[in-house]
Amino acid sequence: MNYLPPNPSAGIRDVISVTSLNRMARSLLESHFASVVVEGEISNLSMPRSGHWYFTLKDEGSQIRCAMFRNRNLGVRFRPRDGMQIIVRGRLSIYEGRGDYQLIADGLEEAGDGALRRRFEELKQRLDNEGLFAQERKRPMPEHVRHIAVVTSATGAVIRDIISVLARRFPAIKVTLLPVQVQGGEAPKAIAKAIATANKRRAELGFDVLIVGRGGGSLEDLQAFNEEVVARAIHESDLAVVSAVGHESDFSIADFVADLRAPTPSAAAELLSPDQEEMLQSFAGFELLLSKQIKDRLRGASQQLLWLLKQLKHPGRRLQEHAQTLDILEGRLLRATQQRLYKANITTETLERRLRNQSPLLMVQQKQVKLDTALHRLQRGVKQRLAQQQATLAQLARSLEGVSPLSTLNRGYSISFDAHARVIRSIESIEVGKTMKTQVVDGEIESKVVALYAK
Repeated sequence: MNYLPPNPSAGIRDVISVTSLNRMARSLLESHFASVVVEGEISNLSMPRSGHWYFTLKDEGSQIRCAMFRNRNLGVRFRPRDGMQIIVRGRLSIYEGRGDYQLIADGLEEAGDGALRRRFEELKQRLDNEGLFAQERKRPMPEHVRHIAVVTSATGAVIRDIISVLARRFPAIKVTLLPVQVQGGEAPKAIAKAIATANKRRAELGFDVLIVGRGGGSLEDLQAFNEEVVARAIHESDLAVVSAVGHESDFSIADFVADLRAPTPSAAAELLSPDQEEMLQSFAGFELLLSKQIKDRLRGASQQLLWLLKQLKHPGRRLQEHAQTLDILEGRLLRATQQRLYKANITTETLERRLRNQSPLLMVQQKQVKLDTALHRLQRGVKQRLAQQQATLAQLARSLEGVSPLSTLNRGYSISFDAHARVIRSIESIEVGKTMKTQVVDGEIESKVVALYAK
């Protein structure tokens, strides 16, 4: 807006009213200062029943009246009070009724925290645009954690809480502390350096995962974990990173970049450790199941062994059974021969009676010749049959003698058994240092294996 001031030498037509002057001044201010951000201290704060806020914003040298209407102050997250240092976003204007120069506020922030909050949101948006928060780049947590590296203060409660939780849940997990400052101007670089050190010595020390954290506090206290250098270090880490910064309600840039956010350091330790009580219960169940299976296998093997023992017969007993069979056969043969002889004798007696009854000498002689011939043939047949049966019996005896283990022992051979009475058929059935028994024809020899030689 361009404004040409009235000419003092001009006539009455150049004179304007106070209202017009204030209106023109208001337009001029609002067009040139449509948006300003001012920091100062609150004084003379007034909050009438209308819901509007009126106060003075001052610094060491000046002050300005401010007004914040109800539709704007409903979005303020804190309760302003006299003496509070704030940042006001708004526009310059003039209250025409009194001609007061004032700042119409659209938004309020606490001075220190508000600046940090703006930086936080700007960095968060920029890193998000670069993809540092993307879910697809986040590394999964290791399934079995054995060694945890912790980047935090050596004197804070964080490391004590983590060690306490691990001692309760799974004491076998090792913890290595990389002590750093977690607050102050040097803290961000120290944290980033510790993260790089943990990754550099990952293979040497066997780190599985990295916890980065500190206890709760204000936004200013947590500022070290809202710095870009820390976010970049977490992003470039080869180790999976768990962020455990502050309390559950606190969020930091490190939380968004990390592979996993834990609401508290203690929760981080719980997320990375199994419950030893649950594992012990599982192991106990596995132990019972394994014990039952072993007992079942042993019971089955014992039953099978007993059955085999019942089926197994000693060679001497087999020879006795075969000898008994031979005796039975010999008895049958003798009875058959005697029966044949008995029948022959009866026949002879019958013929003799017939001969005596007929009494012709020639017939007697002829019959005698036939009788002698028949008797001779009978005796020869009996002798041949007996010889054949004796030869068969001798052959069976020789066959039995050939397959008898006792016969094998008589020829100078031996049979070796292991400690479980199993026959040793190969060098793969015995080991060096084991004892064995060797049966020979007249007893047993117990020996110890000192060497094995394959063919």
